[in-house]
Amino acid sequence: MSRPAYATREVCTVVAVQALALLAMSPFYGPHRDELYFVSAGQHPAWGYPDQPSFTPMLARLADLAAPHDLVVLRIPSILAVVAVVLLSVQAARLLGAARAGQVLTAVTVAFSALVPGLGHMLSTATFDLLFWTAILVVVLQALVDDRPRLWLLAGVLAGVGLNNKHAVVFCLLGVLVGVALVRETRPVLRTVWPWLGGLAALAMWVPNLVCQAQHDWPVLDLAADIADEYGGLGGRVGMVLQALVMFSPLIGALWVFGIVRLLRRPDWARARPLAVAFLVVLVVFLVTGGKGYYLAGLVPPLVAAGCTDLAERWSTRRLTITGVVLVASAAVAYPAVVPAVPASTFAGSFWADVNDVQLDSIGWPDYTDQVRSVVDGLSPEQRRTAVIFTGNYGEAGSMSWYDVGLPVYSGHNGYRFWGPPADDALPVVVVLQRSPDPWFEGCELRARLRNSDDADNEEVGAGVWVCDGPRRSWSEAWAALGHYDA
Repeated sequence: MSRPAYATREVCTVVAVQALALLAMSPFYGPHRDELYFVSAGQHPAWGYPDQPSFTPMLARLADLAAPHDLVVLRIPSILAVVAVVLLSVQAARLLGAARAGQVLTAVTVAFSALVPGLGHMLSTATFDLLFWTAILVVVLQALVDDRPRLWLLAGVLAGVGLNNKHAVVFCLLGVLVGVALVRETRPVLRTVWPWLGGLAALAMWVPNLVCQAQHDWPVLDLAADIADEYGGLGGRVGMVLQALVMFSPLIGALWVFGIVRLLRRPDWARARPLAVAFLVVLVVFLVTGGKGYYLAGLVPPLVAAGCTDLAERWSTRRLTITGVVLVASAAVAYPAVVPAVPASTFAGSFWADVNDVQLDSIGWPDYTDQVRSVVDGLSPEQRRTAVIFTGNYGEAGSMSWYDVGLPVYSGHNGYRFWGPPADDALPVVVVLQRSPDPWFEGCELRARLRNSDDADNEEVGAGVWVCDGPRRSWSEAWAALGHYDA
C-alpha cells in the first residue's frame, strides 16, 4: 500500500527538542519517592513485587549500577520511552494517511502535551505503561490496515514485556480484542491463528510474575482494592473522566475526542476503528472497577494522531501551524505542575502544587535524611553497631539508602515487607513515622520532626523521628503486624 513518507527530519527535530529539555531538567528537585523505591527494589531482584512487576525496578537497578544515585542516568530510560511514544504516534498518523503536515502536528501535540513530558521526567511504571500501550495499538493498527497478520506476534511480545511492567496491560488487550470483534471489517482476523498466538506469547512471558504473585497471596489484589476504595464512588469516577480529558491539556482532550469520532465515522478508517472502540471499552471497565484517569493515557496518542490527521486534510498549513501553537500553549500552562520548570520553593507555594501534588514528593529528601542522620549521629558507638532504621513508607526508606544515613533501613510498606525482618538483636531502632510508634515499639523518645526548607507540604512533613529500645516483641514475631500494602 502506498502511503506518505515518514516526515523524518521534522519529527526528529521535535523529539530532539523534547529529549534535550527533559535531559536538562532531569537533575532538578530530587528523586521522586517512587524512584527511590524502584532503586531499592532493583537491589532485591525478583519476578515481581506487591505493587508492580519487575521491569521498572530492573531498569532502576541497571541505571544505579551504571552511575550510583545519579538522577540524570536514572531518568534517561524514561526520556527514551517518551521519545518512542512520539515516534509511534507519528507512525499511527502515517498509517491513517497523514502527510507531512499531519505527522508534524501529531509529533508536536504529543511531545509537548502536559502528560508526556511529566512522565518522561521521572522513572515510573506509568511512563513505560504509556509506551507499551501505545506500541501495542500502533502495531495492531499496522497489522489491520496493511493486512499483515504476523504483526500480531510482535504485539504479543510487546504485551508480554508490558505485563512485566504493569498488570493493567491486560485491559489494553481486552479493549483491542473487543474492538476487533465488534468491527465488521476486522472481525475475520480473529478467525486466524495470529492474534491468539500473540496472546499466548504475552501470557507465557507473564507467567513468572503470576507465579510470584500467587506465592505471596496476590498482594496486587489488595492494592487494587485500596485504589478502588480511594477513587471509587460517583465523585471518583467523575474525577477519573475529567482527569483523562485534561491530562494532555483540555484542548488536546478535545482533539483526541474528535479523533474517536472520526475513527468511528470515516468509512476509509474502518479497519482502524478498533482503536476507538478499545478506548471506550477500557473507559467503561475503569468506570466500573474504579481507577485513575492516567490509566487511559496509553490509548490516547493514536487518537491524537487520528484527530491531527483529519484536521490536516481539512485545513491550510497556516491554520495547522496556529493550531499547533495553541495546543502546545494550552499544555504549557501546566508545565510547572508536571516538570520542575520553576524553583522548588516557588512550586511548593503555588496553585500548581494543588493541580498535581506528585512533584511535591520529589522535594525535601536531603533535608529529611540530614535530620535522621543527625539523630543517628547522636547514638553511642555501641548503639550504632547494632541499630537499624524503620520507616513508615517506602519513600522514606528509599531516601535513607539513597542519601546513606549510615544504618540498615527497613520498612513494612509494600515490597519492603519482604526484605525483613532485621535480626532479633538489631537494637535500638530509629523509627520514622507519622504517628506514635508506641503500639509497636517500646522505650521511644522523640528526637525530631521532619521538615523541609522549601515549605513543600508533602507526605513526610511532620513525621516524627524516634529512638526506641526495640519492638514490643522480637522482630521476627512483630514483623507481620508492621507490614502493610497501600498505593
